[in-house]
This record gives sequence, structure tokens and C-alpha cells, in this order.
Amino acid sequence: MQASHSRIELYERCSHRYRLRYIDDLLTLPPDNADHPLIIGQAVHTGIEKDVQTAIQEYYMSYPVITDRHIEEAMKLEKVIPKAKLLIPEGEFEVKIDNEHFVGYIDLLAPATAFERGVEIPNQFDLYDFKYSNNVSNYRKSKQLHLYKYFWEKANPGKFIRNMYFLFVPKTSIRQKKTEDLHQFRKRIESELDKLEPNLVSIEYDPSQVIEFMLDVKNVLEASEFPKNESFLCNYCEYQDYCLKGWDYMLLPKNERRNIEKIEKKVIWMYGSPFSGKTTFANQFPDPLMLNTDGNIKFVDAPFIPIKDQVSVEGRMTKRKLAWDTFKDVIAELEKKQNDFKTIIVDLLEDTYEHCRLFMYDQMGISHESDDSFRAWDKVRTEFLSTLKKLMALDYENIILISHEDTSKDITKKGGDKITAIKPNLQEKTANKVAGMVDIVARVIADGEIRTLSFKTNEVVFGGGRLTASTNEIQLDYAAFLEVYEEANKNAVAKLKGKEATKPSDKATEGRKPRGKANTAPETEEATATENQAPDAASEPEVDAKSEAETEEQDVEQEQQEEPKTRTRSRKPRGEEKASDEAEQSEQSEQAEQAEQTEQAEAPKTRTRRKRGE
Repeated sequence: MQASHSRIELYERCSHRYRLRYIDDLLTLPPDNADHPLIIGQAVHTGIEKDVQTAIQEYYMSYPVITDRHIEEAMKLEKVIPKAKLLIPEGEFEVKIDNEHFVGYIDLLAPATAFERGVEIPNQFDLYDFKYSNNVSNYRKSKQLHLYKYFWEKANPGKFIRNMYFLFVPKTSIRQKKTEDLHQFRKRIESELDKLEPNLVSIEYDPSQVIEFMLDVKNVLEASEFPKNESFLCNYCEYQDYCLKGWDYMLLPKNERRNIEKIEKKVIWMYGSPFSGKTTFANQFPDPLMLNTDGNIKFVDAPFIPIKDQVSVEGRMTKRKLAWDTFKDVIAELEKKQNDFKTIIVDLLEDTYEHCRLFMYDQMGISHESDDSFRAWDKVRTEFLSTLKKLMALDYENIILISHEDTSKDITKKGGDKITAIKPNLQEKTANKVAGMVDIVARVIADGEIRTLSFKTNEVVFGGGRLTASTNEIQLDYAAFLEVYEEANKNAVAKLKGKEATKPSDKATEGRKPRGKANTAPETEEATATENQAPDAASEPEVDAKSEAETEEQDVEQEQQEEPKTRTRSRKPRGEEKASDEAEQSEQSEQAEQAEQTEQAEAPKTRTRRKRGE
């Protein structure tokens, strides 16, 4: 990085402002106040280097509209610039210092005559820097001139800076009184300007200032965080409205494609039955802040803000602040980003919707949505969703919404069968809108001591989100969820680029174990094979359930079933063929009787197994 004095000094004053200007490259609207120090300071430099008229013309050209205030500032330039020019010698203006490590501009470099033991020393110069300021003591501590001397002498071997000076051009702030007109006010400005005198201050070179600057550069290069440093200097910052108030004047981004493979923010909506582990799972995310509505925070250690009505007593007056007002205030505070939280959790989402309803009832003077010809439904939904969008737009790593599940409603299929619907405990229209705001909708399932996170969605189970998980169920674990989320994001990127994505799998990843005994599946297969009576695909008998005699008998029967197929392929004499037919009929009748007996004996067991399989 090519460092400069102004860049490093800005970092020391406010690292966040440094980031906005030099890292994020945020452009701001040009200033319009007549006494802007940068514009006037540039005009002073131009006036000292050239002349007063050029300086005033440059000053006027910096503004789209010229007012009385601009004319009064031009009057000041007209008075102080000639006085400042009398204090400096002839020399070279705007001398650039430029190498791979440092860049800077010397306002004036003047040749100096120096003698040592009566002999003139060649290649001696004096350095001048112009400041339109009254803050002399602050600039005396500045590293600027020390850096200019060090890097200029390093770039020009054999040449030396003898003396260093700050030329202070004083400024005055005079306001028009209510009792005086414009002419009287400007006469008073002229009289005050006559009293001002520029000041030339000598600075003694200190090599330690250069060493400190190098250390400061090292700190800037190693910095990974750029916190705000709020002070009175914020009033002079070009990013004040954007930084403190969040105002964004439609600044256009760079014309370049974004890296959509990089995950910068995750927005998740979880729902499940009470005490299924939703809040505990959310507590595993980094640096969480919980906006809690139900008080279920006993077994989690994350800091929280209770979203509830706040009642205060002032004398005889009892004041109530509704929970929805508290919720909106918290979002407004989070928008300032003056904290180190990384995860924001809303627990429970449906409670905030009810708080919103009560808030709108109070605003509209009603007790139910139907009291306002049903227009209140729209008003409540609009208020809730617009506030929720502000929450979703917050610049945090994780936004997590938690809801209880609702299984009180049934879905009637085309055939007339009724199936219980599983969905979040939120109004359907609102739930569909919320699902469109998040990345993934997941259901937390509690099966005894086993907790799983299900991404399955169909006509019965509610789901949604921008991403599609490649597995339907995982263990309720933070690390396992991150793997699924990253894979779902990769699949979305691959789909966008026209590549083949991983298809969702019904197989659970370390999820719930299937119920029943381990030998259930073999029994079911045997029962099915017995019913089908497939002659060439008979099921294998169970060793632990059959005796050796029965096993041998089945082997003989299987051979007898296969013999007719073998005999039909050979050619025999008619007499032998007739005898063979009679024997075959006799064998078939015996097999039929045995099959009937086996079926009668195993019929109850077969029906039970078929029911399990279904």
C-alpha cells in the first residue's frame, strides 16, 4: 500500500471513516456549505501560488449556486491571501513526493542560502505548508512535515531540507445580527478581517515521528475491523448521515458481478412443537441476541431483550408502552450496527404478529379486524411485514425466526381422506410472505430423546425458502446444518449457471432411527413372496424359525416345481409322454394340497405382515 499522511491520520481519528473512503470507496454528494474547509483551503493554496482573482474564480466554480454566504467567504479570501503571500519566498509550488511506500505534496519548496564557517552550503531548501486554520497547537504535533523532509531527502540524495514551516492563514466566523442589514454586516466583516494576520510557525525535525508513522502504517495493514469513533468531529464528516442515521442517497455500486458463492448472511425460519429444542439450537449460532416473547430463556445463555408491554408509573399516571413499540425500537437500534452481535433471533414470530395486531387495534380504535369492514386485516399484515423486512435487511451474519407448529387443521384430499396439516402457527397469507423472505424453512422434530431438523415439504408439511436442501432430514446440530446450508447454496449457484445440482435425498443424515425390530423387513419379504407364489423366486426360509425337516421338505418341493419346466424342453415317445402327463398331474395336485395347507396355517401371520409393510 502507498501510504500518505492524510490517509493514516484519518485512520487514527476514525477507522470506520477510513474504511468507507479508502476500502469501500463510497462516494458522497459534493458539499454545498459556503465555508467548507476543503474548498476554501484549496482556494487559499491557489491564491498564494497564483493570484486572488484565480482563487475566487476557483472557489465559485465549486458550487452550483452562489449565495450571499459565498460572496462573504470570497471577501475573506480577498483580504487574507495578499497578507499570506508577503510571508513566503519564491520557490517551487506543489512538489510531489512519490515512491512505492509514500506519496505527498509539498506546498512550497524554496531554495535556501546557508553558510558554515563562512562557506555557502549548496542544495539547501526550506519547506512550507499552508493551513487555513486557527488550530496552531494541533498542527505543531503533526507528523506531516517530518515525513515530507524524510521522504524528499531520501528521493533526492545530496539535497537537504534546512527549515520547515507552517503558514497559518487565519479564518473568522461572523454571523449577521438581526439588527443589521447586509451592507452593515459586510462592513463589519471587513473591519474584522483587517485585524487578522497570517502566522509563520517553524517546526523542528524529529526522526521519531517518522518511526511512529511506520508503526501506524503497519497497524492499518493488519487491521481487520474498523469500529466507529463518535466524537464532535462527526459534525464535519461527509459520511455523518450515512453512518449515524443510515441515510443512503442511492449510491450506485460498482459495475461488476458479485460472488454469489460466498455466504455472507443466513436467514432461517424454524418451527416445531414446544420444547423440541428450537431455542437451544438457535443458541449454538455465534454471538446471538434473542428477542424473546415467551420467556423461554432459562436454559440458554444468550443475551436477550424481552418483547413485552412495559408499564411505568409516574405520579398518578400509569403509562404503558406496547410490546410492538419495543420490537420496532430494538430493530431501529440494531440498524445502527453499534454492537458486536452476529446473530439476531426472534422467538416467537407469531407472538410478534399478535403484538402487532394489538398495536394496530390501539392505533385504529378497534377491538378486532372485523370492526373496520375487514380493512384492518390488510393494515395489520402490512405493518407486520414492513417491519419484518427491516429486520431481514439488517447487516448481521444470521437472522433466525422461531415459531411453534400448528396441527389443528386438516386437509381433505380428492378422495375424501383427511390428513392433518403441519405448519407454523401463523396466518397462512402472512406465513407464505415470510417464507419468501428467508433462505430455508425447517421443521424441528422431537422423537423421544432424538432431535432432528427436517427440510421436507409437501402438501401436508409447510416449507419454502430460496434454497433447497439436498437431504430431507439431519440431526439437530449446528455443524450439520452448516454443511446442508453450504451444499444448498452451491446447488442454487450451480442451477443458476446451468449445471446439474444435487437432488434431494429421502435418506436421513444421522437422523431418526426407524422403529421396529431389525428382522421386520426380511419377514415382510417372505410373507409377500409366499402370497405371490412365484415358482422361480421363492423366498429364503428363516433358519431360526424353521426346523431342518421343514427346510428339506421345501427344497424337495422347489425341485419338483422346477421339474416340469425341464421335461417340457425334451422330446419323448408318446407312451412315455402319456405316463409323464399322468405323473405330472398327480404331482401338481399334491403340490396344490400342500400349498393350501401352508396358506391356511400362515394366513393370519401373512395378513399382519402385509399391514406392517403398508
